Amino acid sequence: MKSPYLRFIAEQMRTRCYAKRTIESYTYWIKAFINFNHKRHPNQCHNVEVEQFLSFLSNKMNVAPRTQAVALNALVYLYKFIIEKPLTLSLDFNRTKGQQKLPVVLTQQEVVTLFKHIKSEYQLPCKLMYGSGLRLMEVVRLRVQDIDFDYHSICVWQGKGGKNRRVTLAKELVGDLKMQIEFAKSYFAKDIGAEEYAGVHLPYGYSRKNPSARFEFGWHYLFPSTRLSADPESGEIRRHHIDHTVLRKTIRAARLSSGIDKQITCHTLRHSFATHLLQRGTDIRTIQEQLGHSDIRTTQIYTHVIEQGANGVRSPLSDLSA
Repeated sequence: MKSPYLRFIAEQMRTRCYAKRTIESYTYWIKAFINFNHKRHPNQCHNVEVEQFLSFLSNKMNVAPRTQAVALNALVYLYKFIIEKPLTLSLDFNRTKGQQKLPVVLTQQEVVTLFKHIKSEYQLPCKLMYGSGLRLMEVVRLRVQDIDFDYHSICVWQGKGGKNRRVTLAKELVGDLKMQIEFAKSYFAKDIGAEEYAGVHLPYGYSRKNPSARFEFGWHYLFPSTRLSADPESGEIRRHHIDHTVLRKTIRAARLSSGIDKQITCHTLRHSFATHLLQRGTDIRTIQEQLGHSDIRTTQIYTHVIEQGANGVRSPLSDLSA
């Protein structure tokens, strides 16, 4: 990030405990906004320029509704916290329209088939996405201490929207998880003896509150990277978690080799988790809590997947053979 202004914004966001990917996304759209306005400083622009930019994204760039929403959120943050001149609540711009898509869901047999084609070293994180309904980044960011074997649950800290929740843990994965913890411990034992090792990355300035925690095994990642690397913020030598793109590529390869004719992604396993719970009669409020949805309407989309036919309507053609 070459621009001193964008670096300043990124630093301010870090002090407010924003996630790394959110910081990258917001600074990207703030930079795009500045370029759209011929590199005028944002403090020389306001509501009108923001409206024009958001309309441009819809009319010319044809971005998805969520993409336009992220750009809007970035600019709202910019003017509220950096420039300290909040945007009006009634911005007038052309909103990108998009139809809500029904999620792709696997049958239970398809899940079994897919897992047979996943490499053994990536079976566990993939089974956690299906067995506990975890998002991709929630899986790779798991710490050893997040696994609660006593209550067969997993603690998810700072998930999407900064929410914390506790999700179910399949008893069938207990053995594999204990083996994974021992595997992570082997890396930990090697790292802790290295002079240059600065400990694991801790969230939201926790290292300042408890400096010794970065050297505690419980804080280390459950799925550690195979190599040490320099922290992009501090330059200190740490061991990060596995790259999330590895799991994406793993699922794609498994889909191709399994012959399942569906567009399967890591998130498909989470969709399947929710749908299969509904099919078993689990209360939708319980599923909402497991998934970490703020709005029950987000969870209710899975009810449309399991209904026979559209909205549960029986076709009149079925009566002809009765």
